[in-house]
Amino acid sequence: MAQVAGRFARVEPRRRARALVLGLVSDLPRKNCWTLAEQTGDATPDGMQHLLSRAAWDADAVRDDVRAIAVEHLGSDDAMLVVDETGDVKKGEHTVGVQRQYTGTAGRIENAQVGVFLTYTTKTGHTLIDRELHLPVSWTENADRCAQAGIPDGTGFATKPNWPSR
Repeated sequence: MAQVAGRFARVEPRRRARALVLGLVSDLPRKNCWTLAEQTGDATPDGMQHLLSRAAWDADAVRDDVRAIAVEHLGSDDAMLVVDETGDVKKGEHTVGVQRQYTGTAGRIENAQVGVFLTYTTKTGHTLIDRELHLPVSWTENADRCAQAGIPDGTGFATKPNWPSR
């Protein structure tokens, strides 16, 4: 946490981020804002949800810091990058990227949002080093819908092999 602490504008989100990470690496059988909040002694998930949706911190800079830490501690000539996607079943149609699509999470076609994740893997260990929300063509071809959702102009559809590298 010391290496990413400066990415948080205030001490409260920094502490909450530490609690979030400790919860994610814990042996909790289910990990969501409710279970992580309960583990930290919070009565509601409001603090965790605030951290993830409204608190002031630079998620991309933290991602870059984590990537540097991973390479420093796990770095190896035989390292592999693993790209995987995970679908989250969603209600409605306003959540960014949602459409009816197959998701392995449900094992069938559902209304879902898909995240694409990049993992750095070596014999020593592995860690998540990047993430991106998959935007289906039904979203990228609708400029008004993208604008309403806050998606930057010019964001286009990309398959996994064409996923932008950073």
